[in-house]
Amino acid sequence: MLGILSAGIAPGLALLSFFYLKDEYEAEPIPYVLRTFIYGALLVFPIMFIQHVLQVENLIKSEFVDAFISSGMFEELFKWLLLYYVIYRNVEFDEPFDGIVYGASVSLGFATTENIFYLFSHGVEHAFSRALLPVSSHALFGVIMGFYLGKAKFTEGLKVIGVIVALILPTVLHGFYDFILISQENWLYMIMPFMIFLWWLGLRKVKMAKILSAKHFNKPYPIQKTLHS
Repeated sequence: MLGILSAGIAPGLALLSFFYLKDEYEAEPIPYVLRTFIYGALLVFPIMFIQHVLQVENLIKSEFVDAFISSGMFEELFKWLLLYYVIYRNVEFDEPFDGIVYGASVSLGFATTENIFYLFSHGVEHAFSRALLPVSSHALFGVIMGFYLGKAKFTEGLKVIGVIVALILPTVLHGFYDFILISQENWLYMIMPFMIFLWWLGLRKVKMAKILSAKHFNKPYPIQKTLHS
């Protein structure tokens, strides 16, 4: 049991530490980041209940609905609601890069609880593949969501667009991720290029968030680029 708990928790905390340490300006209070992680972990239970109801009532009629609605939409919507209504308005969210930290924290809390349940059901031998695919993909969905929320909060202009994109883009990416896994016979040949793209996109948002935070604090950043995305 201890081995399963360790294998289930370790990838989430490792990835959270990775993104947390990318913050070069004002690091977030660790207790608050961990609290956000726990909030994300607790999201698993209402989402599991909704997904169970959808299955029992036979409302999932296709693999597309399963991937984009049951998994993608509901999971990302709950994360978005938590980030927007609890974290976004908090005083600790005081620079653009904070969106990356808190987005990753919520998503990794969710992924960690989900990972522990899976390993208890299917065995610790799946720990590596779970860390490589579901846990890291959830982290990157959270990074992308957090980037657009951070950009919306600290950039002048149509903030509502950034807030909406923060929900829609991770939902679509999550849907594609699940659709590949559940609908493709040779899913491995498609999921690996998708994960490479997802890591590229997530790390690009990390770099862009650093630039936005540098501008927010009126500090120089060595890479100058236009932030159009």
